[in-house]
Formats: sequence, C-alpha cells, structure tokens
Amino acid sequence: MRRLLASITLAAACAAATAAEPRARDLGIPFEGTPGTLNAITDVAGVTVGQVTLIEDLADGHKVRTGVTAILPRGKASLDTPVFGGWFALNGNGEMTGTAWIDESGQVEGPVMLTNTHSVGVVRDAVIAERVKAGGADASGYWWSLPIVAETWDGHLNDINGFHVKPEHVAQALRDAQGGPVAEGNVGGGTGMICHEFKCGIGTASRRVDSDGHDYTVGVLVQANYGVRDPLRIAGVPVGQFLRDDRVYTDAAITGDTGSIVIVVATDAPLLPHQLKRIAKRAGMGLARMGSYAGNGSGDLFLAFSTANAPASGPGALHRAEFLGNDNVDGLFEATVQATEEAIVNAMVAARDMRGEGGRYANAIPHGPLLKLLKRYGRYQTPSRSEGPKR
Repeated sequence: MRRLLASITLAAACAAATAAEPRARDLGIPFEGTPGTLNAITDVAGVTVGQVTLIEDLADGHKVRTGVTAILPRGKASLDTPVFGGWFALNGNGEMTGTAWIDESGQVEGPVMLTNTHSVGVVRDAVIAERVKAGGADASGYWWSLPIVAETWDGHLNDINGFHVKPEHVAQALRDAQGGPVAEGNVGGGTGMICHEFKCGIGTASRRVDSDGHDYTVGVLVQANYGVRDPLRIAGVPVGQFLRDDRVYTDAAITGDTGSIVIVVATDAPLLPHQLKRIAKRAGMGLARMGSYAGNGSGDLFLAFSTANAPASGPGALHRAEFLGNDNVDGLFEATVQATEEAIVNAMVAARDMRGEGGRYANAIPHGPLLKLLKRYGRYQTPSRSEGPKR
C-alpha cells in the first residue's frame, strides 16, 4: 500500500506538470482544420479520460516507467450504455482485446484501456473486477464482459517483465476519469513510450466539422510508440533528415520501422458501426502524414466510436438509430486525418527526456531546432497566444 500511494502521488504530480506543457500549436506548428475548445478527445461531450503514471527507481536497480490510460466513451454511464464502434488493424503486430465482439456486435461496451504489452491481461481482468464491484449483474447473477485493452511496448525504458501495473492502478484510472484538458507526453499508458526515436507517449487533438448544417466533433487520443527517425515529417517538413542526435534504435542497428501506435477516435456524429470502421481506417492516413509506413514490426491498431444514438442501446426488441448518409461523411474523414496527425505531434512536443531500464534513454524532440526547421521551410505559424518555454 505504501508503494501504491507513492506511485499515485507521483502520477498526480506528473499529470499536473504535463498538462501545463506547451502544445504543438503553442510552438507555432501549423495544422489544418478547426479544433474544438480543448483540442482534445474530451471535446466530444461525455467522453472522459483517466490516467495513472508509474515512475519509480527500485532498490534492485530496475526502473518503472509505465502506466495505464482509461477512455470512457460515456463517462460513468459507459458500463450501462454501449456506443456504436468499429476498429481496424493497419498492421497487426500488436494486441487489442475485445475486437471480435466489436466486429460481431458493432458496439463498444465499457471503457477503452491503454497500457504496456505485458500488462494487457491484468488490465483486462481488473476492468471486469471493477464492473462486478459496481453491481447490477444480469438475471443469471454474472456480468458478461469482454473489455477493450490495447497495448504498445515500453520495454526500452520500463522494466516490462516486472509487471508493475496492478489492479488498483486500473481502478484509479477508471475512478478518476474526467472531462476537461488531457495530460500528454510521459503520462498514463504512454509513460515509457517512444516514437520516431524521440520520447513520446499520450497525445490528443480534436476537430469541429460542419455537415449539412449540423456541427459535429471528432476527437482523437493516441498512445504513440512507433517509427524510426529518418522518415519523420512534421507539418510536411522532413525533420527526421536533420534532427539526427540520440537515435535510440538505429544506433542499436535496427534498420526497419518498429514499435506500435494505438489510435482512438471519438465523435458525436451519428454513425453506424460499418461507418465507424471507415473512420478508424482514416486514422492511418494521419499516421502516414508523420512519415510512418506501418512496417512489418509495427502494431498499428485503431478504434472509432460514436456517442450518438444512446437510446438505441436501451431495452426492448425494436431499436431505431439515426445515421449520416455516406455522402455526408467526408468531413469526418478529413477531421480524423487532421486530428490524428496533431495528436501525435502533441505527444512528441509534450514529452520530456527520460532515462530508464538498463540506463537506456529517450530524449524529447528539441523545440528550438524544430522551429528553426519549420521557419526554414516556410511552415512556421505565429501562435495566437503566448508560446510556452523552449528547450
């Protein structure tokens, strides 16, 4: 219990610090589209996010650099009211539990959890345990549950085989989930993650969309842990060709694309499951804008859900749902691409240098040199509000 309390206190401190870090737009990185109020997945009404960050140097020399992130599509009501959903694997060297039932039912039931590769099992079981504790079992006396838990591998920085994510961390992430700003970078499931050989982690963004006179929101949250340096592009600038220092993997003779990314897309637009699968596929195009080609060793798993049509999940034999016609979803496709790209850049910008297991490191992308490159290529955009501190 003493160690748990220390980890939780540290998690809260990390979340508070990271939430105050400058974001990509604060630095002058340009993006297309109009963001929501928070430029976060929580701009979609009802969506809440909870994160527990675990950072600890153990007495035996091992380093804990991991955590868990919970996304609740309908907040606390997520346990009782499913959302329509769809998922897509751009490249399947990864894990997302519960996807067979998403394909079969077209629904996402309960929270969406993100963690490290070797903690998928404990997180899945802990979600079920929390649902049982919440009560309200069906007539048979049992909950039937297939939780959605997705992973990326943080073993470069984290003692991944120490199994440091515990059920109590899952319970706290679910309990503390809330709307409002979302902490980014070295937090939650993204604590020990790396992308394009820079320190990375959790990132989020959103877009507002007008479709035939109706206003909708698309929000994206990523756990980014993919890619090598050379192909990296930010705002179209080939920064990976210039920012060459501290190449985490290529210095170790890894030559191909590596790592993974989980992308979660939320919207309040009324869409059916097959349309949400189409939305999930478009997340891959935002990933491609960053220079990823979804290599053989990469796990690129995407999930999309809609918070509309809540009554369609109620009791009764006959249900009705509204949905946009296929001719009216192009704006949502574009918004998904734009928000995915910005969410990944936000994860990189918010991250901070980290040393971890075995003395290995991942340094964050340097803000100053990045902005010089953007200016050199004519891609710098003066921020609309004061810029954050530079590194």
